[in-house]
Amino acid sequence: MGEDFDQTDIFQLALELTDRVYDITASFPKEELYNLVSQCRRSVVSICGNIAEGHGRYTFKERIQFSTYARGSLFETKSYMIISKRRGYISEDRLTEYLSKHRNLSVKLNNNMRSPRKNVP
Repeated sequence: MGEDFDQTDIFQLALELTDRVYDITASFPKEELYNLVSQCRRSVVSICGNIAEGHGRYTFKERIQFSTYARGSLFETKSYMIISKRRGYISEDRLTEYLSKHRNLSVKLNNNMRSPRKNVP
């Protein structure tokens, strides 16, 4: 049937991005715990969840749908990182590092959505 979702490059990149966001948000002010920290973490975890759920679907159309959701969460997370930089919670260097990982995962998701043969079990 192919490799498990947790062995795919895309899922591994999403996990790295998740780790990065958790590391970045760990130093945010306490008053942001239930606001920006929570939103950042939920959206980045959603990327992993949607990749996994899409991998478990049988049709290419369903897989694309969940890859699209993952991509949406990826860009949602990017917006929170930009806001975090603007609020002074992260440095330009940390944002640049995050954006590099973001671009890499975005390209991989786009490529995955364009290649149906790779997505069929």
